[in-house]
Amino acid sequence: MSASPDSYVQRFLLDELDIRGAFVHLGSVWQAMQRGRDYPEPVRELIGQMAATTAVIAGNLKQAGRLTFQLQGRGPVSLMVIDCDETLNMRGYAKSEGQPAAASVPALVGDGHLMLTLDIEALDQPYQSFVPIKGETLAEIFEHYLHQSEQQPTRLLLAAGEHSAACLFLQKMPGADQADADGWERVQQLADTVKQAELLGLDTETLLTRLFHEETVRVFEPRIVRHDWPEDRDKIADMLRGLGRGEVEAILAEHGEVRIRDDLSNHEYVFDEEQALRLFDPEGGAPTLH
Repeated sequence: MSASPDSYVQRFLLDELDIRGAFVHLGSVWQAMQRGRDYPEPVRELIGQMAATTAVIAGNLKQAGRLTFQLQGRGPVSLMVIDCDETLNMRGYAKSEGQPAAASVPALVGDGHLMLTLDIEALDQPYQSFVPIKGETLAEIFEHYLHQSEQQPTRLLLAAGEHSAACLFLQKMPGADQADADGWERVQQLADTVKQAELLGLDTETLLTRLFHEETVRVFEPRIVRHDWPEDRDKIADMLRGLGRGEVEAILAEHGEVRIRDDLSNHEYVFDEEQALRLFDPEGGAPTLH
């Protein structure tokens, strides 16, 4: 489990400009999500940026729900999933081949597609929407998507490293031009001066003071992001029972054990021969296959 004040979404408002924003910082949550993964640097950067983007969108939903982004492609990154529930409990992983060099998002994912799924309790079925891969960076892709879906200009500044990932989100609201005709342009220019080290290393108030010290900024209470997905061995046991004894015995005969990898929650389950066969004969002894 990882849940600490170093992983959060914190909304803010540039009151006199009618511009809203949010800052995401993922520290221990991001470290837990990549533990044992050994991602190549371009893959780590991409999934870290996606995790931060998912957190900022989930933290700004009008109706709380489970938000999932799934990217599939034929490039070096063939699959990437980030899942975040209504409590901002996050998990995810990426599947890649080889050691890709630093490259644009289209180069990493090939002719892939990115899908958003939003599961809200009040809906009969989850809402799904394709996110067009238009742009060279993940920030450009989501700026385009959010502008089209919400009809409001949006800026995202993303960073991801080994120890943390971050996102600065800015959105122009309908009254911004009336409040200050130059406000949106000025705020974007100021945001463009931010360095990756500042995104990854500064807290919200320090960052906003450094960027917008001449503006009136109202900062709201942060929402903590968690990575709390404990092992559920009983669930895996039920899945193996569903496969049937014959299938499990075939796996044991070939491998000597049953090994199940839960990539999304970052757990691995191992059942030795006795444990696996006892699933089908809990009262008696497990016969050997050898």
